[in-house]
Amino acid sequence: MASVTTIPIAQILSIYGYSQLDRYLRQVQYGDGIEKRLYYNENGEMNTIYSIYNLVTFHNELNSYRYVGSYTPWAQPDEQLFINATAITWRHDSKMVPRSQCSENCPPGKRKAKNNMQQICCYDCVQCSEGEISNVTDSQNCIKCLAIEYANDKKDRCILRQEEYLAYSDTLSIALLSFSVLLAITSILILIIFILYRETPIVKANNKNLSFILLVSLSVCFLCVFLFIGRPADSTCMFRQIVFGITFSISMSSVLAKTIMVCIAFIASRPGSFWRKLVGMKLLNSSIVVLTSFVEIILSITWLTLSPPYQDMDTTTYQKKIVIECNKGSTVAFYTVLGYLGFLAGVSFTVAYIARKLPDQFNEARYIAFSMLVFCSVWIAMIPTYLSTKGKNALAVEIFSILASSTGLLGCIFFPKCYIILIKPQMNRKTHIFKKVSK
Repeated sequence: MASVTTIPIAQILSIYGYSQLDRYLRQVQYGDGIEKRLYYNENGEMNTIYSIYNLVTFHNELNSYRYVGSYTPWAQPDEQLFINATAITWRHDSKMVPRSQCSENCPPGKRKAKNNMQQICCYDCVQCSEGEISNVTDSQNCIKCLAIEYANDKKDRCILRQEEYLAYSDTLSIALLSFSVLLAITSILILIIFILYRETPIVKANNKNLSFILLVSLSVCFLCVFLFIGRPADSTCMFRQIVFGITFSISMSSVLAKTIMVCIAFIASRPGSFWRKLVGMKLLNSSIVVLTSFVEIILSITWLTLSPPYQDMDTTTYQKKIVIECNKGSTVAFYTVLGYLGFLAGVSFTVAYIARKLPDQFNEARYIAFSMLVFCSVWIAMIPTYLSTKGKNALAVEIFSILASSTGLLGCIFFPKCYIILIKPQMNRKTHIFKKVSK
């Protein structure tokens, strides 16, 4: 090991300058016990090549100096220092170069962290946090991945996340779309049957115009499932909620109007009743449907004006995936729209339940009451399930609720009538109805 001697000549030079340097100091020589050489020239500059020696202490405590290199101050920076590593003898005759640090190098994926040791070369290696990486050895800090990326298991590389949404090619999407098309075709076929048999007693008794409106709106409800599948965009996010809300409100309004007309028809059957004039009035039917649906339209327009739905990216639910979804915009508006549909269903169920014991020729109230019970049960069960699921599963729950509730309306209200029209045509005659009334 080379010895170092400190000479305060630099302090003298800083005070007096080279011109006042004593001539004896100009001739000072550096002595290390081995050789002497000129240290400063007449200008006060170093004018020598430094030799580097290896101090070797033997077992008999004798010291020996071995030349192992040199230092040339005026040479190029990369040529100033020369070391012959093979000539160096380390302690205890070890051939391995000792490390000048007390901690292991931190591999990629970890960073340096201070510990309780005083030495600067002592540190701890800490794993990078979730979503951060380090891709070099002995990194001081970790690098945070972009929002569309995630850190691999080793935390040394950022990987692009996979997008997740309910695509048309998914098995779940194919199943839901198949059911929606099948149910839409079923409702259209029922509509055709009702149009063909529009002059029969059972179609007339259950208000054929409202039945036509209800069947058309249910067909649109089934087909609006297509708007909920595929990669969301701002336009589709807004359009799907508007179509869903308005078509369902028309369906609920039609059911409510049918229920009210059943009650009015029963009351009007009493002699001298004032309500007899309202039976069969198309204006009353259309007024109920238009007014109740208009409220839903106002709520939807307000929703789109203040805080419309938009495409959003959920980067917190899953580590390796980005959920492309529709943000509701205003959660209050979303649940207000659903709440109004629930209100219409509740009113329809209440009125239909009260009128469930009407005579047989006006027994549609029973089916309406049951259909509203199915409708309300589906959506009440849907809310906690929807809130507890994430990603495309939550969207699948909403689609299933649309299909299930619409199927409840279609099946409970129209399947019994189709059974009578197609299977039991003898029950679809005035003589049969009069016989039941006379009994």
